[in-house]
Amino acid sequence: MFADAAGHLRTLRDWLRFAVSRFNAAGLAYGQGSTNAYDEAAYLILHTLHLPPDRLEPFLDAVLTPPEAQAIADVLRRRIDERIPAAYLTNEAWLGDFRFYVDRRAIVPRSFIAELLPDGLEPWLGAINVKRALDLCTGSGCLAVLLAHAFPEAQVDATELSADTIEVARRNVADYALEERVHLHRGDLFAGLRGPYQLIISNPPYVNAESMARLPAEFRAEPQAALAAGEDGLDVARRILAEAGSRLTKDGVLVVEVGHNREALEQAFPDLPFTWLETSGGDGFVFLLNGAALRAR
Repeated sequence: MFADAAGHLRTLRDWLRFAVSRFNAAGLAYGQGSTNAYDEAAYLILHTLHLPPDRLEPFLDAVLTPPEAQAIADVLRRRIDERIPAAYLTNEAWLGDFRFYVDRRAIVPRSFIAELLPDGLEPWLGAINVKRALDLCTGSGCLAVLLAHAFPEAQVDATELSADTIEVARRNVADYALEERVHLHRGDLFAGLRGPYQLIISNPPYVNAESMARLPAEFRAEPQAALAAGEDGLDVARRILAEAGSRLTKDGVLVVEVGHNREALEQAFPDLPFTWLETSGGDGFVFLLNGAALRAR
């Protein structure tokens, strides 16, 4: 199929149409950067041709050289046959305007929290001038980097349990020249850290056992420890809630992403006054609590 295509498809437009058709026919899974076949195909083709990821139109009718066509055929084949997430094929992922290195040692960067940081979590932090912030379960380090950019006066601690994963985070911190402000700690959540922090964020593992058993191949390619969080998906969230109060200032804020577990979380902690933040996915994925509420438990 791909060998035949390389001999007949001439332009970038031809290859984009072919890729979308093949992706749809293959039933690929999305959600690791792209949400549909068209966006995924456009991204992979533009990256393979070393073109800007946001400039498709000017190049649609460009005729590809045989080596370019072969390179596109190869990357499309791997995406379909091996079910490799696009980010692992290109070794990059984007959160807004920020590009991050990624490989199989770390979960593909994605988080609704990334949408909330550019505005400094307004209005939830009020007049707080964030000087110390913490990113739990930092993975690739993407949210720690975004924290440092959102709060330019802050020193940011970031924790990660996996020795392999923290090496990916170290590369991203270095890429943004933030070694003096983002401090990576290999450890389990709050272990070895000293508070207090004015802001703690986390995009921890939150996939429940039933969902883990049904994950498509693309998501099984990621480190499973970065996804699985027990029977109800709240194993890590419970530990964060148990300790965060003692690590926050009284007026500090905790922000945590919990996936589709809002109902389960509210049932497990009926005494906590969760504020659910509006994101592109809705208001059921990221909660906020202040230090006073956590300390009052």
